[in-house]
Amino acid sequence: MAQNEMWYETLHAGFGQYFTVDKQLYRDKTAHQDLIIFENAAMGRVMALDGVVQTTERDEFIYHEMMTHVPLLAHGSAKSVLIIGGGDGAMLREVSRHADIQKITMVEIDAGVVTFCRQYLPNHSAGAYDDPRLNLVIDDGVNFVNHTTEKFDVIISDCTDPIGPGESLFTSEFYAGCKKALNENGIFVAQNGVCFLQQDEAVNSHRKLSHYFQDVSFYQAAIPTYYGGIMTFAWASDNPALRQPDAALLQARFEASGLRCRYYTPAIHTGSFALPQYLLNALEDPR
Repeated sequence: MAQNEMWYETLHAGFGQYFTVDKQLYRDKTAHQDLIIFENAAMGRVMALDGVVQTTERDEFIYHEMMTHVPLLAHGSAKSVLIIGGGDGAMLREVSRHADIQKITMVEIDAGVVTFCRQYLPNHSAGAYDDPRLNLVIDDGVNFVNHTTEKFDVIISDCTDPIGPGESLFTSEFYAGCKKALNENGIFVAQNGVCFLQQDEAVNSHRKLSHYFQDVSFYQAAIPTYYGGIMTFAWASDNPALRQPDAALLQARFEASGLRCRYYTPAIHTGSFALPQYLLNALEDPR
């Protein structure tokens, strides 16, 4: 690909976004995915898999702060965390900022993604791969959760969209395995697309997760790269109180954590669970 060529995302038919490729840093087809990393003047370094943008340097902090700090601060006493996917290392970076976490297990299907991102997106992981609490496992996420004997307080599914290798992370088999791998009062969260354009994705996840968890909902964040509306994250637990923590308690946990965030605040945490009516209607539709 020549410099200054346009790169077009192919996620949605007839509607999309493009980036100017100021400098291509890497492109290769791995055993599992077609990966490209390039520089863009507006968004910094950009990584895409199979024609779909996964992350950019400029706005990745929003996604990763919300995927980690919401469940970890809602739980309040998590000691063990499982990350499914997340080969760019930014989810690991945010989890590792919690000093009380004793064990971090990260399961990534594609070792190539880890290697490429450590070289070309070093700011994403920011040294987190050297954290002694980390156990990096190269394996399929579905296989891992259904065969592990370990238990976790929080499971974060940093999955791609439900196409290609990421499709298995939206199945009942995966959700059942995650439920089995959670401790009592455990929390499961997952990337669930932009619900305005990918509403069926949220509806299907809600239906499947409800077979295994007593409290299933979603929370949201506005992330520029994931265009077309608000980014939706699945939330599942057997304890409804974890989704609605006392505001003063949440603020106290945040202050005690010593976190300094660029997007997350306890107020945003609370407000992120307020869902638009069109999504609520879709979730209530018996079809």
